[in-house]
Amino acid sequence: MISVVILISGRGSNMASLLAAVDAGTLPVRIAAVLANRPDAGGLETAAAHGVPTGVVDHRQFAKREDFDTAMAAAIDAFSPELVVLAGFMRILGEVFVRHYDGRLINIHPSLLPTFPGLHTHRRALDEGVRLHGCTVHFVTPDLDHGPIIVQAAVPIIDGDDEDTLAARVLAQEHQVYPLAVRWFAEGRLRLQAGRVVLDSPQTSSGALIAPQTCAG
Repeated sequence: MISVVILISGRGSNMASLLAAVDAGTLPVRIAAVLANRPDAGGLETAAAHGVPTGVVDHRQFAKREDFDTAMAAAIDAFSPELVVLAGFMRILGEVFVRHYDGRLINIHPSLLPTFPGLHTHRRALDEGVRLHGCTVHFVTPDLDHGPIIVQAAVPIIDGDDEDTLAARVLAQEHQVYPLAVRWFAEGRLRLQAGRVVLDSPQTSSGALIAPQTCAG
């Protein structure tokens, strides 16, 4: 069973979905710690209620981004995780940090990457008039929101949607695909090939899932 550290900045709803999957026995990992860059992150209380160790590395205490990255990496490495999961972690991490966790750092982004990287994805999708929106789980690379894609989930944009209604439907899919992606990693079914993710023998139950390239085995 692999060890996982989760990084959050706020309420941590995706973190909560991972904890729920662990409790339900559908996610075979040990959540070693939940760390935040804000002491007021609501998800810290949720994690503590599940008996998960928590910690804070307050980014406001560091004059340089690199110093924060170093302190956060030290806090993570104290738990020796095989996987680091960004779950609503709202800090851009530097190249040295990302390279340190190469191949074992993943993120979930509220759009169908490579469209709409960065912030305000739901507003931008509505403004552009696209008919499909969604979320993406991907490996993190120094190129912001452009790492190899593990899995995506799509939702239709419905006439009359606003940011809140669209965000709610996307978030519901995030809570489905993030535990799935972490489970695939834990089971050793993900590998990188020529900069793309290959998933061995995927078994999914939701038609909303858009899986990466697959192979038999």
